[in-house]
Order: sequence, then structure tokens, then C-alpha cells
Amino acid sequence: MKRINIITLALLLSLATGVTVSKVHSQATYNSIVNNAAAQTAPQYTTVNALDIVAAPTKYLNKNIRIKAKFDKYSTLGLDYKPAMRSSEKYISFLIQRPDVLNHDIPLSELKIFLKKEVAEKNIDLDSGDEIEFTGKVFSTALGDAWMDVDNFKVLTKKNPKKDEEKSFE
Repeated sequence: MKRINIITLALLLSLATGVTVSKVHSQATYNSIVNNAAAQTAPQYTTVNALDIVAAPTKYLNKNIRIKAKFDKYSTLGLDYKPAMRSSEKYISFLIQRPDVLNHDIPLSELKIFLKKEVAEKNIDLDSGDEIEFTGKVFSTALGDAWMDVDNFKVLTKKNPKKDEEKSFE
């Protein structure tokens, strides 16, 4: 009888220990799966030249891209156009300067770039020539142009107009 009690106690202890080890192992496996899924869902961006996108918009359709450029101005270009609809109530478009023209400020109007208004409002003080970087995805090639949604927008360097004015008076 004593022997049966000892065996039963040993079985219960091993069962309890096995469940605990199993739970720890299951939690570690779960954490590993969640971390791997998060790493796989974070978009990977390819840095591209804006002129390459304009030259071959279908090549970049549904691709995650990063562009470094000089800001030109905010615009309403392309808003509310039904084949590539972005509502003027939620979005504003902006233009970047053509990187192949250095002696004049000429906008690259063939690339339609859309930014949510709340992000644009945080960067309302941008001037033509400020260096920016943005990431996003080309969602349409309507009219043979690239239409891009921006999901991340960053100002790299700002021109300082006051310094420029001071230099001109010296």
C-alpha cells in the first residue's frame, strides 16, 4: 500500500512538472512565432530614384519604395480622380523637384504623391528645396503615371531662408 502511494505521488509530481515544462515551452514557441510574424510583416523598402519610377511605373506597382528628394510644394494634383481615387477631404498631394534639373526648380508632376492631411499639417512650414525622404507604395499607374501613397514622411534638411537673406545683404 505504501508503495502505491509513493508511485501515485511520483506520477502526480511528474505530471505537474510535465505540464509546467509544456506551458513554458508553449509560451516560448508562441513568442517566437509572434516575433517572426512581426518581422515578416514589417515592409522592406527599396530606395529608388524618382525618375526611374516615372520612366517605368508598372515596374514599381505595389512595391514598397523609398525616395529621397527635394520638396517643391503642396498641391491638389491628382486628387479626386476616380481611376486612382484619393479624396481631397483626407489627402493632399505634393510635388518634388526634378532631380535631373539643377539650375531651375521644376516639379516632377508625372509622379503623383499622396500624403494624409494630418501628416502634411505637421510639416506645413516646408519650403521649396527642403530635403525630404518618404516611403510608400505605388498603388496605380492610371494615365501611364505612377500614383503613390506615402506611409512615412521625414524632413532631412531644411533650407534656412533667414541665412540666405542675410548673405544677400552682406
